Amino acid sequence: MRLLRHSTALVAGLLMSASVMAADSYNDYQQDKPGYFAMMGDLIIARPLLLGVTVVGAGAFLVSLPISALGGNVPEAGRELVIRPAKETFVRCLGCTRAGYGRQQQEEIR
Repeated sequence: MRLLRHSTALVAGLLMSASVMAADSYNDYQQDKPGYFAMMGDLIIARPLLLGVTVVGAGAFLVSLPISALGGNVPEAGRELVIRPAKETFVRCLGCTRAGYGRQQQEEIR
């Protein structure tokens, strides 16, 4: 029985790691050249939702600020509740799957 549980956990871990690697390579491909539908979906659906998440996260940060201050984790709470959603909303290129500037903009900055 113990061997069955261990082998099941091992197989599940291997399957999950393979899916993570496949998703990572897919995201790299999408980062290079987002298509028309990716850009339109991002503009019409994702950006307004992310803007809402940013506003709700800022409100949650303000509400949790006294508790975060007592716990000593104000920077972490601000980063997770406000900075990350805002970065996904305003910094990510249209249709890209990762935050940050695209490859073309990074080359122009250098």
